[in-house]
Order: sequence, then structure tokens, then C-alpha cells
Amino acid sequence: MAGTIDMQLMRYINLFGKITKVPTTKCFVYNNQIVFVVPKAQVSMAIGKNAENVKKLNDILRRKIKVVAMPIFDSSSVNGGGGEIGKFIEAVVSPVEFNRVELKENTLVVNAGRQSKATLIGRGRQREKELSDVLRNFFGISKLRIV
Repeated sequence: MAGTIDMQLMRYINLFGKITKVPTTKCFVYNNQIVFVVPKAQVSMAIGKNAENVKKLNDILRRKIKVVAMPIFDSSSVNGGGGEIGKFIEAVVSPVEFNRVELKENTLVVNAGRQSKATLIGRGRQREKELSDVLRNFFGISKLRIV
């Protein structure tokens, strides 16, 4: 499931690769943060010693940077809030916490408390739309429900 990459995201990816020496093709914007997705084995290399690479990117781009591990889709591992999808969503939306994640018939249901639910949805449902786009691009999940 490939999403389109516009010129701005391509510039972010190229800059990330030059600074961190970690190749990636996955980058998206969530909650006004630039999120780079790298292979699990290279997350610490991408962040750098004492988070030097992330700090350097923060200074250059003047936006918050987040580095998360690339998810491996396994529909059997989603049940009960665990699995790769749950871990990936938790890394993307942190520090917001939720109770569990369930996959039902190509619909992902995120169960969260009242305050977390409001934060996950966002003003004008902006965060929900961003997260839905990310899930569609990475996992091919067509619908997102936050309850």
C-alpha cells in the first residue's frame, strides 16, 4: 500500500537520509510533527547519540521530529491491543494513551478514554483524518473508529 509523496515530503526524506545515514521511504505529518518510519533495527541509529540527529533536524526544519519503527502487518497480532498495529499507533500518537486496538472487517477500532478520545479526534476531526490516511497507506485499513 503505497501513498503518494509530494515534493515537500521528498525533501524531508532526503534531508533525513543525509543527516542520519538511514535510508527511508516513509514519511508523513501527524499533529504538526514530521514522522519518519525506519526499520526497527535502525531506529537508534536514526535518532543518534544523545538524540543529536533529531535535534539537528528540529533546528533545520523548525518542526518537531519523531522517528518510529516500521510496522509488520499481521492481522492475528492485533487482537487485545497488542501487535504491530497497536505499537505503531501508540508510537505515532504518543503521549496520548488509549486502551486497546481491534481490527474488525477492515475497520480499526481504537478504544480510548474521554480525554484521549478528544485528542485523537482533534478539532474538526483533523487528527482522525491524518491517522486514517496513515493507516490506509501502511496497512490498507479503510476505516478508523475512535470510541
